[in-house]
Amino acid sequence: MFDLIVKGGTLPDGSVADIGIRGDRIAAVGRLEAEAGRVIDATGDLVSPPFVDPHFHMDATLSYGTPRVNASGTLLEGIGLWGELKEIATVEDMVSRALDYCDWAASMGLLAIRSHVDTCDDRLLGVQALLEVREKVRDYIDLQLVAFPQDGLYRDPTARANTLRALDMGVDVVGGIPHFERTMQDGAESLRDLCEIAAERGLRVDIHCDETDDPLSRHIETLAYQTQRLGLQGRVAGSHLTSMHSMDNYYVSKLLPLIAEAGVAAIPNPLINITLQGRHDTFPKRRGLTRVKEMQAQGITVGWGQDCVLDPWYSLGTADMLDVAFMGLHVAQMTHPAEMKRCFDMVTQENAKIMGLQGYGLGVGDVASLVVLDAGNPVEALRLRPDRLCVVAKGRVIVERSRNDARMALPGRPGTVRRRHLPG
Repeated sequence: MFDLIVKGGTLPDGSVADIGIRGDRIAAVGRLEAEAGRVIDATGDLVSPPFVDPHFHMDATLSYGTPRVNASGTLLEGIGLWGELKEIATVEDMVSRALDYCDWAASMGLLAIRSHVDTCDDRLLGVQALLEVREKVRDYIDLQLVAFPQDGLYRDPTARANTLRALDMGVDVVGGIPHFERTMQDGAESLRDLCEIAAERGLRVDIHCDETDDPLSRHIETLAYQTQRLGLQGRVAGSHLTSMHSMDNYYVSKLLPLIAEAGVAAIPNPLINITLQGRHDTFPKRRGLTRVKEMQAQGITVGWGQDCVLDPWYSLGTADMLDVAFMGLHVAQMTHPAEMKRCFDMVTQENAKIMGLQGYGLGVGDVASLVVLDAGNPVEALRLRPDRLCVVAKGRVIVERSRNDARMALPGRPGTVRRRHLPG
């Protein structure tokens, strides 16, 4: 007897199976004839582990237009605008916006999020707010928090002390922004400091690293070095890494093996990187994305991040990680079927690796969290960004949606249309 069976779904590897759930765990996978408290018919639909976002800013989300919009569309104006917003934001406001976003995320099958939270506010209001949100959503969303000194660990006079305070309060991951320090030397020193803090506390590291068009911003090299020096392999991520799109190929041919050797993961954020980067270019205009395929060829773990939704840096967004992967697919020119499938994996299993999620997947013993999509396979899911017909979080159905076929009135044509189409 199972509490729940998801019947006849197509798994991301193309196999068809029933998934039996007891409590908050997957108890069986295969052809199941047992009784269940409830059966969900997923015949012909894609059943996937939940979507995962390893890079987000939940303290700023859904604040677009307050106190004004980012007129230039640049990263630096966004940082300045966030500074203005911090002065008027309250804990209650940030909690309310973050919970609204978590509702959006749950509806889209996004059940694990790593959010950076600014520690350059002596009141640490954002930290207070997101710790409260983490507790409120823990039954359905795994929320990791990164202590992020937005204005620079050393550039801001109280950022280092506040970052340590945030970690003492229970924030999960050590963050930083070396390219925003006053000098390259300060940036490199901040990485040494932050990685030592993480090593002492047994924490993961996630650095906003080289989010710039400057090819001489090479803090990822230092991050890889400190990772190896301190034995942090597999616990460190470099987010953005956009300077790499401007670096010469010879230097990159040295850099990528160093990143792979250190076990540092990469988190490009295609929606935001393609929007913010290259703003000073005329033509040719840089694409604003790091070297995704080249890193994957070296065995580096690469995942796609959402980064922003309706905030000082980005005026759009829906909490749909398939939108993120869809943009990444285009900008990185990952159009071979195997590459497109990899883009789907990047917002599921690869991001789960980056976050270190335990019990993630669709195997026996894994946490019973999954999503049923109105698509036949991962590539079709990317093409359609389809409705999530059902979302199960830790054994409990939390979202359901009726299939939304369009009704047609055309002579000689079908009465409904669904844009699903599996070649061959």
